[in-house]
Amino acid sequence: MPLSEILAVTDNFNPKLLIGSGGFGKVYEGKLANGVTVAVKRSESGHGQGRPEFQTEVLVLSKIRHRHLVSLIGYCDDGAEMILVYEFMKNGTLRDHLYSMASTTTMLNWKQRLEICIGSAKGLHYLHTGSDGGIIHRDVKSTNILLDENYVAKVADFGLSQAGLPDPDHHSMALKGSFGYLDPEFFRTFQLTDKSDVYSFGVVLLEVVCARPAIVNSTAARREEINLAEWGMAWQKKGEIEKIVDPSILGEMNPSSLRKFAEVAEKCLRPDGVDRPTMLDVCWDLEYALQLQQGTPAREEDDDDDDDDDDDEMSAGDDSAGDVDATATDSGSVFSQHRVDGAR
Repeated sequence: MPLSEILAVTDNFNPKLLIGSGGFGKVYEGKLANGVTVAVKRSESGHGQGRPEFQTEVLVLSKIRHRHLVSLIGYCDDGAEMILVYEFMKNGTLRDHLYSMASTTTMLNWKQRLEICIGSAKGLHYLHTGSDGGIIHRDVKSTNILLDENYVAKVADFGLSQAGLPDPDHHSMALKGSFGYLDPEFFRTFQLTDKSDVYSFGVVLLEVVCARPAIVNSTAARREEINLAEWGMAWQKKGEIEKIVDPSILGEMNPSSLRKFAEVAEKCLRPDGVDRPTMLDVCWDLEYALQLQQGTPAREEDDDDDDDDDDDEMSAGDDSAGDVDATATDSGSVFSQHRVDGAR
């Protein structure tokens, strides 16, 4: 997209249209000539790490298309200007709806949370398997799961992504990702894999059920409560996960659904990647947790009928994504009217 068009879309980056900021830069709400609302992410000038992340995001999103991955509508690479244009996600980040203090934020019920987790898992499964060699996200967290106007979840922010399987002979000392979500296996192997995404997703599952951040930055927190993964798994091993569930949803939860959900999180958070499930396994187990919540856990009978539809959604992307350096498609309607504070 030419810079002139983006300036028109954002009214010359009008501060009144600013809807968020992150590690890459600032995000503005804009409107294309055809009336489609978009999110425009503009790199901060002089941001040294911006170019490789920008190039990675364009490369990844030009190769994939899926209902549960955000869509890149266009981009601009014009000298110092590196700009990404995404579909607009009206309901902001998952984190906004778990423990945001904003008075305008709608809290999610348990069924909605399950459906959001299932959608996110489907997006990650497609990311891992939907292109040659797969793609590792490397920064899965609740601020990188966005919600559209119908609370459909879409995974976002592919600036740290890695295409293809990691080279077992290549070791990197550079940390990629966000504290609280980082795979502990990285500190032994110095590699991030698709199972690292699974670990990070396990942390997100605990955020969803507990409505607490991955890392508690509070002097009032006890030492054992600072790291959500460690704290949550300690309660799970005692068989008392219900004691740390978000009180706003505890009364509506089917105990069997909660137990299944906690079991999935525990599997994702296993210390060794080889022992963790694939994202496809996670999808199936979360679907079962939803069935338990709805009182229809006829898994053996239903799975044969439902799997075809589920597999279509989990594996079938729209490979006809086309040239991302283009104007909006009908899907154009990442970021939100809520503030996006998920800086890396």
